[in-house]
Amino acid sequence: MIVEENPARRRFEILVDDALAGFIGYQVVSGTMVLAHTEVDKQFEGKGVGSALARGTLDQLRDRGEQVRVTCPFLLAFLDRHPEYASVVVED
Repeated sequence: MIVEENPARRRFEILVDDALAGFIGYQVVSGTMVLAHTEVDKQFEGKGVGSALARGTLDQLRDRGEQVRVTCPFLLAFLDRHPEYASVVVED
């Protein structure tokens, strides 16, 4: 599974066997990236794709030294289970 940012579509995408399996959509508000929506294709649900997408996205953001806001319910739940990503998130 490969997670790549697609800035033209404002999202991070996960590819499984070269097929788009899901994405995390974002907006930039007042200079801050807001992770607003996660979507995983039905054929990939329940296979860990959403978690791999979340990890890949947050790892890239952490490696770039960026901080983001999160409004997506899936990502908020993921972050509750993975406090190691707290440094990536800006609290309101």
